[in-house]
Amino acid sequence: MTLQQVLEIEIKKAVKTTFSVDIETVEFQATRKEFPGDITVVVFGLLKFIKGNPQVIGEQIGEFLQQNVEVVKAFNVVKGFLNLEIADSYYLSFFNEIKNLQNYGFSNNSGQSVIVEYSSPNTNKPLHLGHVRNVLLGYSVSEILNAAGHKVYKTQIINDRGIHICKSMLAWQRFGNGETPESTGLKGDKLVGNYYVKFDAEYKKQIAQLISEGYTEEDAKKNAPILLEAQEMLRQWEAGDPDVVALWKQMNNWVYDGFEVTYQNIGVDFDSYYYESETYLLGKEFIAEGLKKGVFYKKDDGSVWCDLTPDGLDEKIVLRSDGTAVYMTQDIGTAIQRIKDHHDVTGMVYTVGNEQDYHFKVLFLILKKLGFDWAKNLYHLSYGMVDLPSGKMKSREGTVVDADDLMDEMTQTAAEISQELGKLEGYSEQEKQDLYKTIGLGALKYYILKVDPKKRILFDPKESIDFQGNTGPFIQYTYARIQSILRKANLDEAYHDETVVLHEKEKELIKQLQLFPEVIQNAAQNFSPALVANYIYDLVKSFNTFYQNVSILGADSKNEKLFRVQLANCVANTIKSACSLLGISVPERM
Repeated sequence: MTLQQVLEIEIKKAVKTTFSVDIETVEFQATRKEFPGDITVVVFGLLKFIKGNPQVIGEQIGEFLQQNVEVVKAFNVVKGFLNLEIADSYYLSFFNEIKNLQNYGFSNNSGQSVIVEYSSPNTNKPLHLGHVRNVLLGYSVSEILNAAGHKVYKTQIINDRGIHICKSMLAWQRFGNGETPESTGLKGDKLVGNYYVKFDAEYKKQIAQLISEGYTEEDAKKNAPILLEAQEMLRQWEAGDPDVVALWKQMNNWVYDGFEVTYQNIGVDFDSYYYESETYLLGKEFIAEGLKKGVFYKKDDGSVWCDLTPDGLDEKIVLRSDGTAVYMTQDIGTAIQRIKDHHDVTGMVYTVGNEQDYHFKVLFLILKKLGFDWAKNLYHLSYGMVDLPSGKMKSREGTVVDADDLMDEMTQTAAEISQELGKLEGYSEQEKQDLYKTIGLGALKYYILKVDPKKRILFDPKESIDFQGNTGPFIQYTYARIQSILRKANLDEAYHDETVVLHEKEKELIKQLQLFPEVIQNAAQNFSPALVANYIYDLVKSFNTFYQNVSILGADSKNEKLFRVQLANCVANTIKSACSLLGISVPERM
């Protein structure tokens, strides 16, 4: 039981005994720094049950607790706030319970089984900075849900069909001279992305030419020969033309190989993959069922719609008049297919940018109307864009920040700053490179994940690799500092509780450790890695304050030293566990 749970039981007893009243809840808050105490009871919240002066009521409850509850050492009442001082024995008992736990804070309770979808790229370009926020959020939420006791399946749907892919294919056919990732030394996703940019450049040239011949801009855009060819290629693909399908498979496989390298470098993984080319026909059978149930209706032209105006939304098309599917149709079908593939799943999380907020409101509502019980457990992990100081990114113009290039830049920046600090004596060249990558990626991940997902981010690579402040490297450095202390200490001996008198900073550190399990549960409920990131920062700040005020290896007694070394070790383990939920590695030395 947490301290609040223990105290709530005892306060209810105190009120029942003293005032002959039953109360439902007790409101707690942190004790203000200017008053002695570890936790505060808000007496005003009890006045709806107990009539009287809050100062006097607080005094009476405090007296009862001090006399009858072992962990309450002393109390004071300030203007209706009952501040309780908790005995060291309570904190030491808690610390003894957790100090050797491998996964302290993680829950083994079998919660729900959940699918988390993230990444879900197009196969016509490499992953870019926008994808980076997506994959980091999706992966981290998966890890947090798992730590909170849920079974998690990590998946993505790859947008491997459509006109955008035909554009890259056509440009490669026309300008590629048969080059391959092997012949160029380029990752496959980069090679294919170059041809997407090449298509756009040629398309613009042809538009300009048509305008010079007297076309309007709108007509020129529709009639540019290269676009008409791409549209024809898409028709051939949909008709199963063997040559077009073979080229499509070849170029998509180049891209998948490239994506895999990026995923490995950034440290994320997946349990399954869905491909739009295999799912785009799913959903039609459920539209037919929905028509019978009255969920959908057919217009005179044969198109099928869902009227969501009674729900405050609009009318949504789910099947065109020619019987072809729209995105909503295949999303309905894919959701249902995933539940068929994972019978134990009771909910899904979709990691998709906030420009799709409305789409997911509609999708979730339609699935509920179709009668799927699990539809009430669908969540859109909506996130804001990532901006750079230099401005907005555009894929077709080749101005996006490539994910691989970004990771390389982060590693290089980490190398420059680490060399300036000059603390790498005795490192081999490989150890240095590994460390630079750990710091660079840690900086990138922490900078992005510490922000609430819904907020837009202005990402500044140099600012993210600052070794001071609320940054990944600051947290990694604190972990490495603790490891340095532990290498000089002896962890094998046990300390004796009865002779430990807690320093104020030791108590504050244990209080921070107590919060970790609750932080994980809150982060899981809110699908927010930011709660974990900011918890780590608070824990690290608390440790550094402790480190500056209390000598660990130079403690007055051997027992004090043993206790402080084990406290530092527990903090390090918690930092490492919490960082793992963000996908961040921590170095043993820096």
